Amino acid sequence: MTMDILLARVDSRLLHGQVATAWAKKVKPNRILVVSDSVAEDNLRKTLITQAAPPGILVNVITVEKMIRIYQDSQFDSFKVLLLTETLQDMLKLVDGGIDVSDLGIDVGSLAYAVDMTMLTDAIAVGKEEIATIRTLHERGLTVYAQKIPNDSRKDLIKMLDKNNL
Repeated sequence: MTMDILLARVDSRLLHGQVATAWAKKVKPNRILVVSDSVAEDNLRKTLITQAAPPGILVNVITVEKMIRIYQDSQFDSFKVLLLTETLQDMLKLVDGGIDVSDLGIDVGSLAYAVDMTMLTDAIAVGKEEIATIRTLHERGLTVYAQKIPNDSRKDLIKMLDKNNL
Protein backbone atom coordinates (compact mmCIF):
# COMPACT_ATOMS: atom_id res chain seq x y z
CA MET A 1 0.00 0.00 0.00
CA THR A 2 0.90 3.64 -0.24
CA MET A 3 -0.37 6.84 1.22
CA ASP A 4 -3.67 8.04 -0.24
CA ILE A 5 -3.24 11.25 -2.25
CA LEU A 6 -6.61 13.01 -2.44
CA LEU A 7 -5.52 16.10 -4.39
CA ALA A 8 -2.29 16.90 -6.24
CA ARG A 9 -2.07 20.67 -6.62
CA VAL A 10 0.54 23.05 -7.98
CA ASP A 11 0.21 26.50 -6.45
CA SER A 12 2.94 29.12 -6.32
CA ARG A 13 1.29 30.45 -3.15
CA LEU A 14 1.39 26.96 -1.58
CA LEU A 15 -0.82 26.81 1.52
CA HIS A 16 -3.12 29.84 1.63
CA GLY A 17 -6.77 30.61 2.39
CA GLN A 18 -8.36 28.80 -0.58
CA VAL A 19 -6.36 25.66 0.03
CA ALA A 20 -6.63 25.77 3.82
CA THR A 21 -10.41 26.19 3.77
CA ALA A 22 -12.18 25.26 0.53
CA TRP A 23 -9.91 22.47 -0.70
CA ALA A 24 -9.26 20.93 2.71
CA LYS A 25 -13.01 20.92 3.41
CA LYS A 26 -13.70 19.31 0.02
CA VAL A 27 -11.10 16.52 0.01
CA LYS A 28 -10.87 16.00 3.80
CA PRO A 29 -7.16 15.19 4.21
CA ASN A 30 -5.60 14.28 7.54
CA ARG A 31 -2.27 15.63 6.30
CA ILE A 32 -1.12 18.42 3.98
CA LEU A 33 2.29 17.77 2.47
CA VAL A 34 3.99 20.83 1.02
CA VAL A 35 6.78 19.53 -1.19
CA SER A 36 9.46 22.08 -2.05
CA ASP A 37 13.22 21.91 -1.66
CA SER A 38 13.53 25.69 -1.28
CA VAL A 39 10.76 26.01 1.32
CA ALA A 40 11.99 22.97 3.28
CA GLU A 41 15.31 24.80 3.72
CA ASP A 42 13.72 28.15 4.68
CA ASN A 43 12.70 28.07 8.34
CA LEU A 44 10.65 31.28 8.16
CA ARG A 45 8.57 30.14 5.17
CA LYS A 46 8.21 26.68 6.69
CA THR A 47 6.89 28.19 9.94
CA LEU A 48 4.45 30.48 8.13
CA ILE A 49 3.10 27.59 6.07
CA THR A 50 2.61 25.29 9.04
CA GLN A 51 0.81 28.10 10.88
CA ALA A 52 -1.67 28.37 7.99
CA ALA A 53 -2.87 24.81 8.63
CA PRO A 54 -6.59 24.31 9.01
CA PRO A 55 -7.65 23.07 12.46
CA GLY A 56 -7.16 19.33 12.90
CA ILE A 57 -4.93 18.87 9.84
CA LEU A 58 -1.20 18.39 10.22
CA VAL A 59 1.09 20.13 7.73
CA ASN A 60 4.59 19.00 6.85
CA VAL A 61 7.02 20.81 4.57
CA ILE A 62 9.39 18.30 2.97
CA THR A 63 11.83 18.00 0.09
CA VAL A 64 11.02 16.34 -3.22
CA GLU A 65 13.45 13.52 -2.41
CA LYS A 66 11.82 12.87 0.98
CA MET A 67 8.33 12.73 -0.55
CA ILE A 68 9.50 10.14 -3.06
CA ARG A 69 11.12 8.16 -0.25
CA ILE A 70 8.13 8.13 2.13
CA TYR A 71 5.47 7.57 -0.55
CA GLN A 72 6.04 3.79 -0.64
CA ASP A 73 6.75 3.45 3.11
CA SER A 74 3.92 1.51 4.79
CA GLN A 75 4.47 3.62 7.91
CA PHE A 76 2.61 6.42 6.07
CA ASP A 77 -0.30 4.32 4.70
CA SER A 78 -2.75 6.09 7.02
CA PHE A 79 -1.96 9.46 5.42
CA LYS A 80 -4.83 10.97 3.44
CA VAL A 81 -2.89 13.68 1.67
CA LEU A 82 -3.48 17.02 0.07
CA LEU A 83 -0.22 17.29 -1.91
CA LEU A 84 1.07 20.77 -2.76
CA THR A 85 4.05 21.81 -4.85
CA GLU A 86 5.16 25.31 -5.70
CA THR A 87 6.10 24.49 -9.29
CA LEU A 88 5.07 22.20 -12.11
CA GLN A 89 8.68 21.07 -12.29
CA ASP A 90 8.54 19.76 -8.70
CA MET A 91 5.32 17.90 -9.49
CA LEU A 92 7.00 16.32 -12.54
CA LYS A 93 9.93 15.21 -10.34
CA LEU A 94 7.43 13.54 -7.99
CA VAL A 95 5.70 11.78 -10.89
CA ASP A 96 9.08 10.69 -12.26
CA GLY A 97 9.94 9.42 -8.77
CA GLY A 98 6.93 7.11 -8.68
CA ILE A 99 4.21 9.24 -7.08
CA ASP A 100 1.00 8.03 -8.71
CA VAL A 101 -1.59 10.75 -9.33
CA SER A 102 -2.91 9.22 -12.56
CA ASP A 103 -6.45 8.84 -11.19
CA LEU A 104 -6.51 12.44 -9.95
CA GLY A 105 -4.68 14.49 -12.50
CA ILE A 106 -2.89 17.64 -11.45
CA ASP A 107 -4.73 20.77 -10.37
CA VAL A 108 -2.88 24.00 -11.12
CA GLY A 109 -4.19 26.68 -8.78
CA SER A 110 -1.79 29.50 -9.50
CA LEU A 111 1.56 30.10 -11.14
CA ALA A 112 3.12 33.50 -10.50
CA TYR A 113 3.77 35.84 -13.42
CA ALA A 114 7.31 36.77 -14.45
CA VAL A 115 8.78 38.51 -17.49
CA ASP A 116 8.21 36.72 -20.81
CA MET A 117 5.30 34.68 -19.49
CA THR A 118 1.78 34.40 -20.90
CA MET A 119 -1.29 34.57 -18.69
CA LEU A 120 -3.44 31.48 -19.36
CA THR A 121 -5.98 32.44 -16.69
CA ASP A 122 -6.16 35.27 -14.19
CA ALA A 123 -4.01 33.15 -11.83
CA ILE A 124 -1.83 31.01 -14.10
CA ALA A 125 1.18 32.38 -15.98
CA VAL A 126 3.30 30.13 -18.16
CA GLY A 127 6.70 30.46 -19.76
CA LYS A 128 8.61 28.01 -21.92
CA GLU A 129 9.53 25.76 -18.98
CA GLU A 130 5.97 25.57 -17.64
CA ILE A 131 4.56 24.88 -21.11
CA ALA A 132 7.08 22.07 -21.67
CA THR A 133 6.32 20.58 -18.25
CA ILE A 134 2.54 20.65 -18.79
CA ARG A 135 3.04 18.92 -22.15
CA THR A 136 5.38 16.32 -20.60
CA LEU A 137 2.87 15.52 -17.85
CA HIS A 138 0.16 15.22 -20.50
CA GLU A 139 2.34 12.88 -22.58
CA ARG A 140 2.68 10.70 -19.47
CA GLY A 141 -1.09 10.29 -19.46
CA LEU A 142 -1.89 12.83 -16.75
CA THR A 143 -4.69 15.36 -16.93
CA VAL A 144 -3.39 18.82 -16.06
CA TYR A 145 -6.16 21.28 -15.30
CA ALA A 146 -6.91 24.65 -13.74
CA GLN A 147 -9.38 24.79 -10.89
CA LYS A 148 -8.97 27.56 -8.33
CA ILE A 149 -11.66 26.37 -5.93
CA PRO A 150 -13.77 23.20 -5.74
CA ASN A 151 -16.92 24.86 -7.11
CA ASP A 152 -15.12 26.07 -10.26
CA SER A 153 -15.25 23.88 -13.34
CA ARG A 154 -11.99 22.27 -14.46
CA LYS A 155 -10.23 23.83 -17.43
CA ASP A 156 -7.93 21.53 -19.41
CA LEU A 157 -4.55 23.26 -19.66
CA ILE A 158 -3.50 21.39 -22.82
CA LYS A 159 -6.58 22.76 -24.60
CA MET A 160 -5.77 26.23 -23.27
CA LEU A 161 -2.16 25.98 -24.49
CA ASP A 162 -3.32 24.81 -27.92
CA LYS A 163 -5.95 27.56 -28.12
CA ASN A 164 -3.25 30.14 -27.37
CA ASN A 165 -0.77 28.53 -29.80
CA LEU A 166 1.69 27.83 -26.98
